[in-house]
Amino acid sequence: MKNSVKKILAVIMAIALITVAFAACGNTGTETTTAAGDSTDKVYTVGICQLVQHDALDAATEGFKKALTEKLGDNVKFDEQNASNEATNCTTICGTFVSNKVDLIMANATLALAAAATATADIPIVGTSVTDFATALDMDDWNGATGINVTGTADLAPLDEQAKMIKELCPDAKTVGILYCSAEANSKYQSDVITADLKELGFDVKEYTFTDSNDIASVTTTAAENCDVLFAPTDNTVANNAEAIANVLEPAGVPLVAGESGICKGCGIATLSISYFDIGYKAGEMAYDILVNGKDPATMKIEYAANPVKMYMADRCTALNITVPETYEA
Repeated sequence: MKNSVKKILAVIMAIALITVAFAACGNTGTETTTAAGDSTDKVYTVGICQLVQHDALDAATEGFKKALTEKLGDNVKFDEQNASNEATNCTTICGTFVSNKVDLIMANATLALAAAATATADIPIVGTSVTDFATALDMDDWNGATGINVTGTADLAPLDEQAKMIKELCPDAKTVGILYCSAEANSKYQSDVITADLKELGFDVKEYTFTDSNDIASVTTTAAENCDVLFAPTDNTVANNAEAIANVLEPAGVPLVAGESGICKGCGIATLSISYFDIGYKAGEMAYDILVNGKDPATMKIEYAANPVKMYMADRCTALNITVPETYEA
Protein backbone atom coordinates (compact mmCIF):
# COMPACT_ATOMS: atom_id res chain seq x y z
CA MET A 1 0.00 0.00 0.00
CA LYS A 2 2.81 2.39 0.96
CA ASN A 3 4.53 1.71 -2.37
CA SER A 4 1.29 2.53 -4.24
CA VAL A 5 0.97 5.85 -2.40
CA LYS A 6 4.59 6.71 -3.20
CA LYS A 7 3.99 5.95 -6.88
CA ILE A 8 0.87 8.11 -6.97
CA LEU A 9 2.73 11.03 -5.30
CA ALA A 10 5.59 10.68 -7.75
CA VAL A 11 3.20 10.84 -10.73
CA ILE A 12 1.49 13.96 -9.30
CA MET A 13 4.83 15.71 -8.79
CA ALA A 14 5.93 14.84 -12.32
CA ILE A 15 2.72 16.25 -13.78
CA ALA A 16 3.15 19.43 -11.74
CA LEU A 17 6.71 19.91 -12.99
CA ILE A 18 5.63 19.38 -16.60
CA THR A 19 2.80 21.93 -16.17
CA VAL A 20 5.22 24.56 -14.80
CA ALA A 21 7.63 23.92 -17.64
CA PHE A 22 4.93 24.36 -20.28
CA ALA A 23 3.70 27.54 -18.60
CA ALA A 24 7.20 28.97 -18.69
CA CYS A 25 7.58 28.11 -22.37
CA GLY A 26 4.23 29.71 -23.15
CA ASN A 27 5.30 33.12 -21.73
CA THR A 28 6.95 34.74 -24.74
CA GLY A 29 7.14 38.25 -23.22
CA THR A 30 10.02 39.39 -21.06
CA GLU A 31 8.95 40.72 -17.70
CA THR A 32 10.77 43.85 -16.60
CA THR A 33 10.45 46.30 -13.76
CA THR A 34 9.63 49.91 -14.54
CA ALA A 35 11.36 52.86 -12.94
CA ALA A 36 8.24 53.31 -10.82
CA GLY A 37 8.67 49.79 -9.42
CA ASP A 38 5.78 48.21 -11.36
CA SER A 39 6.22 44.83 -13.02
CA THR A 40 5.18 44.77 -16.67
CA ASP A 41 6.03 43.08 -19.96
CA LYS A 42 4.32 45.74 -22.06
CA VAL A 43 6.44 48.11 -24.14
CA TYR A 44 4.45 51.21 -25.09
CA THR A 45 4.96 53.13 -28.31
CA VAL A 46 4.19 56.84 -28.11
CA GLY A 47 4.07 59.02 -31.20
CA ILE A 48 5.12 62.64 -30.67
CA CYS A 49 3.98 65.24 -33.21
CA GLN A 50 5.66 68.59 -32.48
CA LEU A 51 4.56 71.46 -34.68
CA VAL A 52 7.91 73.24 -34.93
CA GLN A 53 11.23 73.49 -33.17
CA HIS A 54 11.62 76.40 -30.77
CA ASP A 55 12.55 76.72 -27.10
CA ALA A 56 9.05 76.44 -25.63
CA LEU A 57 7.87 73.40 -27.57
CA ASP A 58 11.25 71.70 -27.23
CA ALA A 59 11.04 72.10 -23.44
CA ALA A 60 7.51 70.66 -23.38
CA THR A 61 8.59 67.59 -25.35
CA GLU A 62 11.59 67.14 -23.06
CA GLY A 63 9.38 67.30 -19.96
CA PHE A 64 6.88 64.84 -21.44
CA LYS A 65 9.54 62.28 -22.30
CA LYS A 66 11.23 62.65 -18.92
CA ALA A 67 8.00 61.96 -17.01
CA LEU A 68 7.27 58.79 -18.98
CA THR A 69 10.82 57.43 -18.92
CA GLU A 70 11.02 58.03 -15.16
CA LYS A 71 7.91 55.91 -14.71
CA LEU A 72 8.37 53.32 -17.46
CA GLY A 73 12.11 53.11 -18.08
CA ASP A 74 12.84 51.02 -21.17
CA ASN A 75 9.17 50.08 -21.46
CA VAL A 76 8.35 53.19 -23.49
CA LYS A 77 9.55 53.98 -27.01
CA PHE A 78 9.08 57.34 -28.70
CA ASP A 79 8.49 58.05 -32.39
CA GLU A 80 9.30 61.77 -32.37
CA GLN A 81 8.41 63.80 -35.46
CA ASN A 82 8.65 67.52 -36.24
CA ALA A 83 6.14 69.10 -38.62
CA SER A 84 8.25 72.15 -39.56
CA ASN A 85 5.33 74.47 -38.77
CA GLU A 86 3.15 72.96 -41.51
CA ALA A 87 -0.40 71.79 -40.79
CA THR A 88 -0.25 69.32 -43.68
CA ASN A 89 2.83 67.72 -42.15
CA CYS A 90 0.96 67.33 -38.86
CA THR A 91 -1.80 65.50 -40.73
CA THR A 92 0.68 63.16 -42.42
CA ILE A 93 2.58 62.45 -39.19
CA CYS A 94 -0.56 61.68 -37.19
CA GLY A 95 -1.93 59.52 -39.99
CA THR A 96 1.27 57.48 -39.89
CA PHE A 97 0.97 57.09 -36.11
CA VAL A 98 -2.54 55.72 -36.57
CA SER A 99 -1.40 53.31 -39.29
CA ASN A 100 1.41 52.10 -37.02
CA LYS A 101 -1.09 51.61 -34.18
CA VAL A 102 0.86 53.56 -31.56
CA ASP A 103 -0.44 53.29 -28.02
CA LEU A 104 -0.75 57.06 -27.52
CA ILE A 105 -0.17 60.29 -29.44
CA MET A 106 1.39 63.35 -27.83
CA ALA A 107 0.45 66.46 -29.80
CA ASN A 108 2.67 69.46 -29.08
CA ALA A 109 0.89 72.71 -30.10
CA THR A 110 -2.56 73.53 -31.42
CA LEU A 111 -2.21 72.47 -35.06
CA ALA A 112 -0.66 69.17 -34.00
CA LEU A 113 -3.56 68.55 -31.62
CA ALA A 114 -6.17 69.34 -34.27
CA ALA A 115 -4.47 66.96 -36.71
CA ALA A 116 -4.27 64.17 -34.14
CA ALA A 117 -7.93 64.54 -33.14
CA THR A 118 -8.94 64.39 -36.81
CA ALA A 119 -6.76 61.33 -37.44
CA THR A 120 -8.21 59.09 -34.73
CA ALA A 121 -11.14 58.82 -32.35
CA ASP A 122 -9.73 55.70 -30.70
CA ILE A 123 -6.05 56.17 -29.86
CA PRO A 124 -5.66 58.34 -26.74
CA ILE A 125 -4.21 61.80 -27.38
CA VAL A 126 -2.43 64.01 -24.85
CA GLY A 127 -1.86 67.58 -26.01
CA THR A 128 0.48 70.17 -24.58
CA SER A 129 1.47 73.77 -25.37
CA VAL A 130 -2.16 74.39 -26.38
CA THR A 131 -3.60 77.73 -25.31
CA ASP A 132 -7.30 76.85 -25.34
CA PHE A 133 -8.45 73.28 -26.02
CA ALA A 134 -12.01 74.31 -26.81
CA THR A 135 -10.75 76.60 -29.58
CA ALA A 136 -8.26 74.03 -30.87
CA LEU A 137 -10.95 71.32 -31.06
CA ASP A 138 -13.76 73.67 -32.19
CA MET A 139 -15.93 72.86 -29.17
CA ASP A 140 -18.72 75.14 -27.98
CA ASP A 141 -20.00 73.18 -24.98
CA TRP A 142 -16.98 73.24 -22.67
CA ASN A 143 -16.74 72.02 -19.07
CA GLY A 144 -12.99 71.52 -18.70
CA ALA A 145 -12.79 68.02 -20.21
CA THR A 146 -13.12 67.21 -23.92
CA GLY A 147 -15.52 64.25 -23.77
CA ILE A 148 -13.47 62.56 -26.51
CA ASN A 149 -10.12 60.73 -26.66
CA VAL A 150 -8.18 63.92 -25.90
CA THR A 151 -6.75 65.55 -22.78
CA GLY A 152 -3.59 67.46 -21.90
CA THR A 153 -2.01 70.62 -20.57
CA ALA A 154 -2.53 74.26 -21.58
CA ASP A 155 0.12 76.97 -21.84
CA LEU A 156 -2.14 79.96 -21.21
CA ALA A 157 -0.97 82.46 -18.60
CA PRO A 158 -3.68 84.89 -17.39
CA LEU A 159 -4.25 87.41 -20.16
CA ASP A 160 -5.68 90.08 -17.86
CA GLU A 161 -2.39 90.02 -15.93
CA GLN A 162 -0.44 90.38 -19.17
CA ALA A 163 -2.53 93.44 -20.08
CA LYS A 164 -1.72 94.97 -16.68
CA MET A 165 1.98 94.34 -17.34
CA ILE A 166 1.78 96.49 -20.47
CA LYS A 167 0.28 99.28 -18.37
CA GLU A 168 2.96 98.86 -15.68
CA LEU A 169 5.88 98.90 -18.08
CA CYS A 170 4.61 101.42 -20.62
CA PRO A 171 2.34 103.78 -18.62
CA ASP A 172 2.49 106.54 -21.25
CA ALA A 173 1.53 104.29 -24.16
CA LYS A 174 -1.73 105.02 -25.96
CA THR A 175 -1.90 102.39 -28.70
CA VAL A 176 -1.16 98.65 -28.37
CA GLY A 177 -0.64 96.53 -31.46
CA ILE A 178 -1.29 92.78 -31.24
CA LEU A 179 1.04 90.85 -33.53
CA TYR A 180 0.23 87.25 -34.48
CA CYS A 181 -0.18 84.67 -37.25
CA SER A 182 -3.73 84.52 -38.64
CA ALA A 183 -3.36 80.78 -39.31
CA GLU A 184 -3.13 80.02 -35.57
CA ALA A 185 -6.62 79.87 -34.04
CA ASN A 186 -5.37 80.07 -30.47
CA SER A 187 -3.51 83.30 -31.24
CA LYS A 188 -6.79 84.83 -32.43
CA TYR A 189 -8.42 83.62 -29.21
CA GLN A 190 -5.74 85.34 -27.11
CA SER A 191 -6.01 88.51 -29.16
CA ASP A 192 -9.78 88.69 -28.63
CA VAL A 193 -9.49 88.16 -24.87
CA ILE A 194 -6.63 90.58 -24.21
CA THR A 195 -8.15 93.24 -26.48
CA ALA A 196 -11.07 93.54 -24.06
CA ASP A 197 -8.68 93.70 -21.10
CA LEU A 198 -6.53 96.38 -22.76
CA LYS A 199 -9.53 98.52 -23.69
CA GLU A 200 -10.67 98.42 -20.07
CA LEU A 201 -7.27 99.85 -19.16
CA GLY A 202 -7.78 102.73 -21.62
CA PHE A 203 -5.66 101.59 -24.57
CA ASP A 204 -6.51 101.82 -28.25
CA VAL A 205 -5.92 98.35 -29.71
CA LYS A 206 -5.06 97.29 -33.25
CA GLU A 207 -4.46 93.82 -34.68
CA TYR A 208 -1.55 93.13 -37.05
CA THR A 209 -1.64 89.68 -38.58
CA PHE A 210 0.56 87.83 -41.04
CA THR A 211 -0.12 84.57 -42.85
CA ASP A 212 3.35 83.05 -42.54
CA SER A 213 6.99 83.98 -42.05
CA ASN A 214 7.23 85.61 -45.49
CA ASP A 215 5.34 88.76 -44.49
CA ILE A 216 6.25 88.94 -40.82
CA ALA A 217 8.89 91.69 -41.27
CA SER A 218 6.62 93.95 -43.31
CA VAL A 219 3.67 93.52 -40.94
CA THR A 220 5.89 94.15 -37.91
CA THR A 221 7.22 97.30 -39.57
CA THR A 222 3.70 98.63 -40.08
CA ALA A 223 2.80 97.79 -36.47
CA ALA A 224 5.89 99.56 -35.14
CA GLU A 225 5.10 102.69 -37.15
CA ASN A 226 1.57 102.92 -35.76
CA CYS A 227 1.81 101.69 -32.16
CA ASP A 228 3.54 102.63 -28.93
CA VAL A 229 3.93 99.04 -27.72
CA LEU A 230 3.22 95.58 -29.14
CA PHE A 231 1.90 92.38 -27.63
CA ALA A 232 2.65 88.93 -29.10
CA PRO A 233 0.61 85.98 -27.77
CA THR A 234 1.89 82.40 -27.49
CA ASP A 235 2.18 82.12 -31.27
CA ASN A 236 4.43 79.48 -32.85
CA THR A 237 5.20 81.48 -35.97
CA VAL A 238 6.20 84.48 -33.86
CA ALA A 239 8.37 82.23 -31.69
CA ASN A 240 10.05 80.76 -34.73
CA ASN A 241 10.76 84.23 -36.19
CA ALA A 242 11.56 86.25 -33.06
CA GLU A 243 14.92 87.39 -34.41
CA ALA A 244 13.28 88.86 -37.53
CA ILE A 245 10.84 90.76 -35.32
CA ALA A 246 13.66 92.05 -33.10
CA ASN A 247 15.49 93.30 -36.19
CA VAL A 248 12.51 95.59 -36.85
CA LEU A 249 11.57 96.63 -33.31
CA GLU A 250 14.98 97.38 -31.83
CA PRO A 251 15.97 100.08 -34.37
CA ALA A 252 12.43 101.50 -34.13
CA GLY A 253 12.62 101.65 -30.34
CA VAL A 254 9.25 99.92 -29.90
CA PRO A 255 8.83 97.50 -26.97
CA LEU A 256 7.02 94.16 -27.17
CA VAL A 257 5.46 92.23 -24.28
CA ALA A 258 5.43 88.51 -25.03
CA GLY A 259 3.05 85.71 -24.19
CA GLU A 260 5.86 83.28 -23.37
CA SER A 261 9.53 83.29 -22.42
CA GLY A 262 10.97 82.06 -25.72
CA ILE A 263 9.42 84.95 -27.63
CA CYS A 264 10.50 87.33 -24.88
CA LYS A 265 14.13 86.21 -25.14
CA GLY A 266 14.02 86.65 -28.88
CA CYS A 267 12.33 90.03 -29.25
CA GLY A 268 10.49 91.08 -26.10
CA ILE A 269 10.96 93.20 -22.99
CA ALA A 270 8.87 91.14 -20.56
CA THR A 271 6.57 88.14 -20.19
CA LEU A 272 4.34 86.40 -17.69
CA SER A 273 6.41 83.25 -17.77
CA ILE A 274 5.31 79.65 -17.33
CA SER A 275 7.48 76.54 -17.48
CA TYR A 276 6.93 74.62 -20.70
CA PHE A 277 9.03 71.81 -19.28
CA ASP A 278 6.59 71.55 -16.37
CA ILE A 279 3.45 71.44 -18.52
CA GLY A 280 5.15 68.83 -20.71
CA TYR A 281 6.07 66.83 -17.62
CA LYS A 282 2.47 66.99 -16.38
CA ALA A 283 1.29 65.81 -19.79
CA GLY A 284 3.66 62.85 -19.45
CA GLU A 285 2.17 61.98 -16.06
CA MET A 286 -1.30 62.12 -17.62
CA ALA A 287 -0.13 59.83 -20.42
CA TYR A 288 1.13 57.33 -17.84
CA ASP A 289 -2.25 57.34 -16.11
CA ILE A 290 -3.92 56.58 -19.43
CA LEU A 291 -1.49 53.87 -20.55
CA VAL A 292 -0.91 52.06 -17.27
CA ASN A 293 -3.75 53.01 -14.93
CA GLY A 294 -6.50 52.91 -17.53
CA LYS A 295 -7.76 56.47 -17.13
CA ASP A 296 -10.13 57.79 -19.79
CA PRO A 297 -8.82 60.96 -21.50
CA ALA A 298 -12.41 61.99 -22.22
CA THR A 299 -13.02 62.65 -18.52
CA MET A 300 -9.60 64.01 -17.55
CA LYS A 301 -9.71 67.77 -16.95
CA ILE A 302 -7.28 69.97 -18.88
CA GLU A 303 -4.40 71.00 -16.61
CA TYR A 304 -2.90 74.51 -16.48
CA ALA A 305 0.51 75.92 -15.62
CA ALA A 306 1.02 76.86 -12.00
CA ASN A 307 2.53 80.04 -10.56
CA PRO A 308 3.38 82.19 -13.62
CA VAL A 309 6.20 84.65 -12.97
CA LYS A 310 6.70 88.21 -14.26
CA MET A 311 10.08 88.28 -15.99
CA TYR A 312 11.93 90.90 -18.02
CA MET A 313 14.90 91.34 -20.37
CA ALA A 314 17.21 93.77 -18.57
CA ASP A 315 19.22 94.85 -21.61
CA ARG A 316 16.20 95.78 -23.74
CA CYS A 317 14.44 97.54 -20.85
CA THR A 318 17.59 99.58 -20.20
CA ALA A 319 17.94 100.49 -23.87
CA LEU A 320 14.31 101.67 -23.96
CA ASN A 321 14.50 103.52 -20.61
CA ILE A 322 11.76 101.31 -19.16
CA THR A 323 11.48 101.25 -15.38
CA VAL A 324 10.77 97.70 -14.20
CA PRO A 325 8.90 97.13 -10.90
CA GLU A 326 10.62 95.12 -8.19
CA THR A 327 8.06 92.34 -8.55
CA TYR A 328 9.66 91.29 -11.86
CA GLU A 329 12.53 88.83 -12.17
CA ALA A 330 15.38 89.42 -14.62
